[in-house]
This record gives sequence, C-alpha cells and structure tokens, in this order.
Amino acid sequence: MTTYNVGYIIGSLAKGSINRKLAKALVRLAPDKLNMTEISFADLPLYSYDYDADYPAVANDFKAAIKGSDAILIVTPEYNRSIPGGLKNAIDWASRPYGTNVFKNKPTAVIGASIGAIGTAVGQQALRPILGFLNAPQMNAVEAYIQFKPDLIDDEGNVSIPDTEQFLRDYMEAFHQHMARVLTVLPRDA
Repeated sequence: MTTYNVGYIIGSLAKGSINRKLAKALVRLAPDKLNMTEISFADLPLYSYDYDADYPAVANDFKAAIKGSDAILIVTPEYNRSIPGGLKNAIDWASRPYGTNVFKNKPTAVIGASIGAIGTAVGQQALRPILGFLNAPQMNAVEAYIQFKPDLIDDEGNVSIPDTEQFLRDYMEAFHQHMARVLTVLPRDA
C-alpha cells in the first residue's frame, strides 16, 4: 500500500481555533499510510497580481508545500456564510499567476467545525466551487460538518465522544481511499 504525504490547511489563523483542535484529531486518527503536515498561510501578504512577476519567498514556499503534497485536506471554519478571507487569499496565492495552479489534479477534502448546529456546511459549499474551478478533485462524500461542543476535542486531539471519534476515523479512511483512486487515474504531476 502506498504512503501519501498529505498537507493540511487550517482556515483559521486563531491559535485557539476549534478547527485547529479538529485538525489535531484528524492527524491523530488518520491511517498510518498518511503522513500529515500542516501548511500554514499565516505569513502570506494580501495577494495582488503586482507580485506575479516576482513572487515573495513566503508565497513560493507555500506553493511548493502544496505542490509537494499528494493531497490536501482543508479544515476550516465558516465566516459570514463563506470561507475566511485568509484562506481565500492563500488559495489565490497557490493558484496564480495563470498556468501555475498547484491545486490542479490534487485530491482534496474539506471538513470544518463550528459551534453552530450546521457546523460549517454553508462555508464548505462556498469553498467547493473554488476547488472545482482549480481542477482539484474533491471528496464529495463523506461530508463532515462538526458541531463543536465544549470538551469535544482536547488540545492534543483526543475526542471525548466515541461515535464522533469513529466518524472522524472513518472520514480520514474515506479520504485515504479517495486520494488513492484519484492518484491512480491522475498520477502526481499529471
């Protein structure tokens, strides 16, 4: 069985983000054949095509981290019925200038946590057309909208509710299977 390098992007820049806790749980529950590495966008400036002729090093490093990953997992909150501005900015850096989109043919999955009952469903729906435009094959099922309650996930990524822990474990296994299927048809750097 092939081992895959999975980059994960946390849509919130907040250090205490519940989505950061969710990401830790997903890393802990991922199948052994997935090497998980966070790809941070915290230091990216606001994107402008003025940079296209001379990308800053931080943007080149961000793009290289995505390009070097076999798949990308996006763990994001929902802001104002959409995605956080910082996440959109990061996606713009990764996909510009035209012809240098590092999301192309990259298996992706989206998950998120919110204190609200619909747990990032609308934000994820806002992100999906962007990933579709970038030609990033998405795991469309299993969908995962996590309603985050106090003490659901601790700072080490331990999940307190066994059914939720099993759901997240199954989600990561489904993502593993998704990337294996996609990368069989669209090999790396296809």
